[in-house]
Amino acid sequence: MPSAIGGRCPYHLGMAPNPKPSLSRRAVILAAGGLLAGCSRRPEADQVHLRLATGPAGAVYRRIGGALAEHISARVPGVTLVTVPSGASTDNIRMLRAGEVHLGLTSLDALITTDGSVPEGLSAICRLYDSHLHLVVMAGSAIDGFRDLRGRRVSLGARDSGTEFTSLRVLELGLVNADGRYLSQAESAAALRDGEIDAMFSLTGVPTPAITELAQRHRIRLIPLEAQADALFTAFPGPYAPAMIPATAYAGVPATRTVAVPNVLLVRNDLLDDLVYAITDTIFTHTGAIISASRDAEAVPEAVPEAWQINVRTGISTASIPLHPGAAAWFRDRKQ
Repeated sequence: MPSAIGGRCPYHLGMAPNPKPSLSRRAVILAAGGLLAGCSRRPEADQVHLRLATGPAGAVYRRIGGALAEHISARVPGVTLVTVPSGASTDNIRMLRAGEVHLGLTSLDALITTDGSVPEGLSAICRLYDSHLHLVVMAGSAIDGFRDLRGRRVSLGARDSGTEFTSLRVLELGLVNADGRYLSQAESAAALRDGEIDAMFSLTGVPTPAITELAQRHRIRLIPLEAQADALFTAFPGPYAPAMIPATAYAGVPATRTVAVPNVLLVRNDLLDDLVYAITDTIFTHTGAIISASRDAEAVPEAVPEAWQINVRTGISTASIPLHPGAAAWFRDRKQ
């Protein structure tokens, strides 16, 4: 859990924040490579230890989260950030609220409640990239459209994941009763391959590792979700937008219409402003290094394409989710 550190560094977890540096002071500090006044690499006992909730095996969250943790630990003085595997979005929100982690990845729709409010005690550092809802079947499946899911064995994603949250919404809006199973992306792909399920939902980046590997070894199809995208946008305006999974995403699979959902990096509100400021600066100042780090996460041979979506222009667009004051200050300073 959060550990207090000595008085030499302006970010102390669980303690009252020190006054924020002025813009000119920040500029000098950042240019000098120190990021924050009085901070430098110190022995392990003096470091701030943070935990980042990511996602299950086979998920882009796991790879993006690993890249962020490696990069922030290397570049933010006095901070060590480790990843915590999870069920994904909803599970990450739960762990954040319980104080089990300090940062977490989540899809925007899982974060915004039906009345438009945001879970108490949480805010955003930034928007990272958009996920696309996949509905995958094997090439020889009798399932040709969304309504053919009625009564079929369908993976809804891992428990407490963004996939579970969004796929259940889609089924409820479409009045389709499926035989739901709760499997991670890697488990879903294996079960689909082995005939243990008839279809799988996956709300994830494009391409996603589990589906990529399946498509490389077996012929698959993606079921279009254009009508479902319209239904989601109408019923829950804000976090949803029509999207296309390109033909280049998966071997032998044509371009397919679906729905996209933004992903945000969440943080507990009790993290001090200057710490969050430094993390935000590191993410956007050294995006290229994050892309490079994502290439090596989980020993994958290529960079995670979603990392290319990380940029200042879209990073501030967190819809109704308020930015943490430290992140807001960084974006504000960026404009000056």
